[in-house]
Amino acid sequence: ASGSPRRAQLLTRLGLTFETLPSGLPEVHRPGETPSAHAERLAREKSMDVSARRTDALVLAGDTVVVRDGAVLGKPDHEKEAVRMLLSLAGRTHTVISGLALTTPKGEVSSGILATHVTFRPFGELLARRYVATGEPMDKAGAYGIQGLGSALVERIQGDYHTVVGLPIPLLLDLLEEAGWRYEFGALVPL
Repeated sequence: ASGSPRRAQLLTRLGLTFETLPSGLPEVHRPGETPSAHAERLAREKSMDVSARRTDALVLAGDTVVVRDGAVLGKPDHEKEAVRMLLSLAGRTHTVISGLALTTPKGEVSSGILATHVTFRPFGELLARRYVATGEPMDKAGAYGIQGLGSALVERIQGDYHTVVGLPIPLLLDLLEEAGWRYEFGALVPL
């Protein structure tokens, strides 16, 4: 239930066969909602939305947020906002939270979150503008992609790399087991 090419790449690397069917639900942050609750709720809502249309399938959905000083940084609306976001992260550590939800054909939903801390190296406005000019940051939470050119901004991470990309594989495997499936290197096997 995601249009993310990065999530699709990771599922393909795992050897899984899947269909991409984005939910199209608006990604609205509710007042007073914690970043973790926000990411998990959106993943659940997206999964259930697509599951209502594909009642015969396991439906996986995800949502990723970047959190700096308790504030959620979503996808930038324009280039100036992307530059501002990047400069607010330069030389600092922030948290990336990815929520996943898996809905079974019976309508049972399992969900959870995983968080990873990312530290950016110090940089200035010129580098931020040059990165934004590549176009890469415009569809990504926090205005960067660790799997692409944005990797040059990262000094270190503490946690799961795939959480930053948007599909925490350890959490995915746990959710599959909760739903009665085990991943066996390219295949899902019923438990």
